[in-house]
Amino acid sequence: MALTLEDINKIAHLARLGLSDDEKNRYTESLNNILGLIDELQAVNTTGIEPLAHALEVTQPLRTDVVSEQNQREAYQQIAPATQDGLYLVPKVIE
Repeated sequence: MALTLEDINKIAHLARLGLSDDEKNRYTESLNNILGLIDELQAVNTTGIEPLAHALEVTQPLRTDVVSEQNQREAYQQIAPATQDGLYLVPKVIE
């Protein structure tokens, strides 16, 4: 499937692009080259090949989920202006 100059004119009209004749000819050639590459890719036999999410089959090493800091909520809330039931009290900002 190759694009013609008429196709480029329709596309330019739909995209509201003002193209010169030279630009239309260059875009026709460029888009036809791209479509040719797509045809080449579609011609490759991929039977039996499973799709990949990434080119390399690697996994992210994860660290163990362990507590590394002590709970200091009581110490932090002692210096807070206002707390109640373990929560910080703040002025109402939305009416």
